[in-house]
Amino acid sequence: MGSIKPLPPGKAAAIVGEKEAVDVVLSPRSSESGSKDLQKNTDRALDLVDNDVVDLVKEKPPKTWRSYFWDSLDKSPEERRFLLKLDAAVLTIGTLAFFLKYLDQVNINNAFVSGMREDLGFYGLELNYMQTAFTVGYILGEIPSNLILTRIRPSYWLPACEVAWSILTFLLCKAQTPTQFYVLRFFIGLFESTCYPGIQYVIGSWYRKDELAKRSCIFHASGYIGFMFSGYLMAAVYNLEGVHGFRGWQWLFIIDGVISLPIAAASFFFLPDVPETTKAWYFSEDEVRIGKKRMELEGRANREPYTLAKVKRILSSWHIWMLSLLYITFNNATGGMSQPTFPLWLKSQGYSIWAINVYPTFASVIGVICTLSYAWVSDTICQGARWPPIVFASTVQIIGQASLAAWDLPSGWKWFCFLSMGMAGGTGGMSYAWAHEITSADNEERALVTAAMNELASVFQAWLPLLVWRVTEAPRYFKGFVTMTVLWVFVIIIVFVIRHLQKREIAQKSLAPRVSRV
Repeated sequence: MGSIKPLPPGKAAAIVGEKEAVDVVLSPRSSESGSKDLQKNTDRALDLVDNDVVDLVKEKPPKTWRSYFWDSLDKSPEERRFLLKLDAAVLTIGTLAFFLKYLDQVNINNAFVSGMREDLGFYGLELNYMQTAFTVGYILGEIPSNLILTRIRPSYWLPACEVAWSILTFLLCKAQTPTQFYVLRFFIGLFESTCYPGIQYVIGSWYRKDELAKRSCIFHASGYIGFMFSGYLMAAVYNLEGVHGFRGWQWLFIIDGVISLPIAAASFFFLPDVPETTKAWYFSEDEVRIGKKRMELEGRANREPYTLAKVKRILSSWHIWMLSLLYITFNNATGGMSQPTFPLWLKSQGYSIWAINVYPTFASVIGVICTLSYAWVSDTICQGARWPPIVFASTVQIIGQASLAAWDLPSGWKWFCFLSMGMAGGTGGMSYAWAHEITSADNEERALVTAAMNELASVFQAWLPLLVWRVTEAPRYFKGFVTMTVLWVFVIIIVFVIRHLQKREIAQKSLAPRVSRV
């Protein structure tokens, strides 16, 4: 759609829309009156053009078999072009950011099992305390960060925090004492806390229901790729042992920082903010209007001021509490993946440093495959329902975690149980897609709820591992595997409670117009 030229006074312009034509004739008047009429008719012309553009966006686009492969294939060429640009920006920057976030989060585990423990004499609970320091920083940063995102452009805030944690990752290579590690890990956690809920907020600001789960899960899957890459990287950089006086595990922190900084810098230029405030250089004016119209059709609200009444309403709703409870249980139920359970078992069996770092990444490969599969199944076969993949993944985890709690298993089954932990990951993306849809009517609620989900999950991560994942109890971890089994049972229960509450809320909203007419 071309741009509109200003209408000169005393002349006529014909604005032809998709269904109507409007002739605007300006009669000669005084300069003041003519100027007002000119502005009125120009605004009217722009409104008609806007309508012509947004008419391309359908409330319910026609569905064919092609949409089972990718949702944009059944949409207009203009909307497909818009989505191609949006995906190229949001998914590329978002997945790279989360990849780096996870890479710089889990590298401490790879370093610990690859010589750091022996070199620095960390034979107590130092690793647990490093993880707790990270989690405390993470907790303190999440909700304030997402509230900041409703007032400051994400393309400024998120990359700045990414640069900060990249620099701190560099500094880990020089840390020698537990206190130095605790301080650095705390601030890395503080800055990394902006990434996951922040990018999820941006994703939820642009995508429609039939697109949301796939993008959310593609973003979530990049965390598994970060986990995998950290293992491969540690296996590779171990060969740098002694180069320039650094041990192999120190090189891991150096190279992680080198990878992170350029990607963080690129985010300043490519992250598109949200439809209401975007100034992305790669979107035309018409494409920005398309983005806004898509969110109007989904009932996604624009930004509004925070008021005491709004905060009270958000905190009194079941949305924030039940969705947070779901993510608390899911996030902590995946402790077997976030803790070095598999690597420490392999180490106890006498495997090499290469094997200890590489074999656990197979669980991440499974995680990527399952995460993407859950998204496609949810958006297509399940027609937008988010709960079936979550229940399926939870059931598999109950079987695997209960088996590991028993521990005395055939070696092949134990391998299956460790590797099947990767099947749980897609439930995080499903949970966030579900949360975006449930809270779509209020932008500030959506920002607060999506931050609170990760925030409250991290609160439990700050102390639960100290009780059930004590390194001194590795690799048996009886308390850990029993706790994970119980948490997965609770995930299934909470899912059905949320499903019931959502159905009841939808029914109440559908009755409201009838009641108002009585």
